[in-house]
Amino acid sequence: MSRFASLLRRTFGAVREHVGTDHFGNKYYYIPEQKTWTGRVVRARRLVEASNPSEFEYMEGHIPSEWDAWIRGRRKDPPTIEELLKNECYREQIKIKAKEAEAKDMALQAKEYEEGLVARPLQTQITGHAAATQYGQPDISEDPVSTANTFQPGSWAPPKK
Repeated sequence: MSRFASLLRRTFGAVREHVGTDHFGNKYYYIPEQKTWTGRVVRARRLVEASNPSEFEYMEGHIPSEWDAWIRGRRKDPPTIEELLKNECYREQIKIKAKEAEAKDMALQAKEYEEGLVARPLQTQITGHAAATQYGQPDISEDPVSTANTFQPGSWAPPKK
């Protein structure tokens, strides 16, 4: 029976309506609500047919956010080409403004460093390995410098006479 049902589904399959295509070549479809021959109602669906069908090559951002919102049902109508172009232009403007703001901030920091208003960040060089007990600590001294609560083995050596 399942072979017969699958044959019928393939022959008289769900009618899908092509809604649009994005600039990556992905195609978007809408399948309206349908009734099966048993009387069961199948809800409406939205789906995407990827231009590059291999799953392992999918990269984040290959589905524009506007189409993603339509697929997930967060918006009622699919995006128009004008809307996609406007949003892409807006994103590019934001990137340019962010680069300008970063350059302006770097110039302001350099000016403050030169005038002595702000101290430059210290460049410290730590030797040793982080797993060692002496990592980041001063050299071993002859004077006891730790208390019982903060004692580290190897942090004190008895005086040599």
